[in-house]
Amino acid sequence: MYPTIIDFGPVGIHSYGLMLATAFITSVFVMQHELKRRGFVPDIAATIVVAAAIGGIIGAKIYAALLDGRITLTELVSTSGLVWYGGFIGGCLGVLIVVVRSPNPTLPTIDIIGPTLLLGYGIGRIGCLLAGDGDYGPPSDLPWAMAFPNGTVPTDVPVHPTPIYETLISFTFFGILWSQRRKWEVNPGVMFGASLILLGVERFFVEFWRITPRVLGWMTGAQLFSIVSFIVGIIFFFWARSRPPVAVAVETVEATTETSESPKQSPSPRKRRRRR
Repeated sequence: MYPTIIDFGPVGIHSYGLMLATAFITSVFVMQHELKRRGFVPDIAATIVVAAAIGGIIGAKIYAALLDGRITLTELVSTSGLVWYGGFIGGCLGVLIVVVRSPNPTLPTIDIIGPTLLLGYGIGRIGCLLAGDGDYGPPSDLPWAMAFPNGTVPTDVPVHPTPIYETLISFTFFGILWSQRRKWEVNPGVMFGASLILLGVERFFVEFWRITPRVLGWMTGAQLFSIVSFIVGIIFFFWARSRPPVAVAVETVEATTETSESPKQSPSPRKRRRRR
């Protein structure tokens, strides 16, 4: 594993940070492309990602400090202890503020953001794999089991490489959502609800192959949060499906526009009958 790619003494390029940057840049590119296709303002994509990064880091640190029971200034400013679900909550709050204040419609915009959560999450897990930061699973004798002797949390025993599992599942779910985006855009909010559902499903099942401490019997804190994400996603999905499709309104507007813009045809001249 390669926790540090280039070391400049006190400053270096770390694999986890590099993959986080890659996730942010990729998300910006994907969102800009989709915002432009939908006719929205694409420039807010970078602002959304910055808000997600800042809110995510703050949320992750606070969540980790709450789990450890040590809410101190040292813990909050350290580079360790980033819990993904805390980052998810903080990032969502930051993004929501940006989206609501933007000129773009809220629900269609968060529909675009939803699948990129899975895409960025999958890329970020590659950073966890390269860093060997302890996100792996229990010992295993499977052919693809890996040891992390040089990881941030080293182990010489082959274990389940759960970051690989999460990356593959996240990319698969992203592909499914992305293939349906044109079909579901007639119901704003459906795509974001489906994204929450798949995020919950992904993390819930992968937790069975991780060495995460159990907080409620056989369940982990991440699994409890996954259930919440799944339930909220289901509610959001069916609420959005129950609303009138926007395609009818759009087609009506387009038809009205075409009618108003089309040149009016002069009525055909009637032939006058001669009186006999």
